[in-house]
Amino acid sequence: MYNEVGRDEIRIEMLEVYAYHGVYPKEKEKGQTFYINATLYADIHKAGLEDKLELTVNYGDVCMFIDRWMKENTYQLLEAVAEKLSKAILLKYDLISAIDLEIRKPEAPIELPFGCVSVKVHREWHKVFLALGSNMGDREGYISGAVHALKEHPQIRVNKISDMIVTEPYGDVEQEDFLNGVLEAETLLGPEELLEACHDIEDAANRKRTIHWGPRTLDIDILFYDKLVYESETLVIPHPDMENRDFVLRPMNMLAPFFRHPVLKKTMVQLLQEL
Repeated sequence: MYNEVGRDEIRIEMLEVYAYHGVYPKEKEKGQTFYINATLYADIHKAGLEDKLELTVNYGDVCMFIDRWMKENTYQLLEAVAEKLSKAILLKYDLISAIDLEIRKPEAPIELPFGCVSVKVHREWHKVFLALGSNMGDREGYISGAVHALKEHPQIRVNKISDMIVTEPYGDVEQEDFLNGVLEAETLLGPEELLEACHDIEDAANRKRTIHWGPRTLDIDILFYDKLVYESETLVIPHPDMENRDFVLRPMNMLAPFFRHPVLKKTMVQLLQEL
């Protein structure tokens, strides 16, 4: 979890709910009993000091929300129930930064003696930094459109945006100057899901990927995802070569000068000074 400060826990154990989830028709028609275990991660230190309900997570309200959600929705798999419900809780309650959620199904259709079947997931808000850039057409319009699209995404919360700066193109391609900036956000999306969301926004701005380091209407790059070090065929985090890019480090210093690169082990201030 990106917020190591808020490691306090509120636990809900064996919440009994009657709902209609399952693969077989009779499970959806007659329903059955489910038990919910949830560990809610939130910073409740201030609530403990001041003894005020509004400074913490109302666990009674969370229980009622779980009961209502379980009854109003129907899924075939416990995996889907756990995935959807965990994110619904994180979206509903701003103070909850992460959740461990277990869905227990003691009446599962198994023709053998058993105690219980359950699925348990951990889901959390992830802190990310995204680089924004444009050097074609209405640069301000493309970037403001991207910010709006990110704000409208149901699983992304935009926290801060740097000033936009004009920079010379990076690489050997002759082209117009760029308008660049960095955005700080929180997301429930995984790294590849976030990349797909960024590509969708780029595509909506008619982004063409024909020339490497070439001109573009809109560029959205994932710089950091928590402290994750990740590599796949389509994505590398932290963003490679960012330590050599003034147009990334300057906006990063506006937002998070003391954020430390998880591979290079240097802050944004240090990287900019060295550059």
